Amino acid sequence: MAKYLVLIYGDEQKWDALTAEEVQDYMKAHGEFAAAAGSGLLGGNELESTSAATSLRNDASGRLMVTDGPFVETKEVLGGYYLLEASDLDEAIKLASRLPEVQTRHGGVEIRPVRVRD
Repeated sequence: MAKYLVLIYGDEQKWDALTAEEVQDYMKAHGEFAAAAGSGLLGGNELESTSAATSLRNDASGRLMVTDGPFVETKEVLGGYYLLEASDLDEAIKLASRLPEVQTRHGGVEIRPVRVRD
């Protein structure tokens, strides 16, 4: 079994503007995804907004710079993730396609295999 990181992207302003009913619909869809994944769902979390992010990088002299906010500013931000175990990429795609962010026009999902080193 391979492991896949499912990254959930979307427009943070649109997420923040969801009604209570829309949030409930999203949570129901995530619950259905989790049920379909079963024991293949190894973990996952919703992330706090980008305003709570802290970015680290080195400046030109090699000194650590710590800044508030995301590393890059984009309209679509990483809002959450799941770690899946699936037999292959096709199974991971089938499961991840159930996520509500795939269906919206302001979101999307990225699937990345987890690298295993010997």
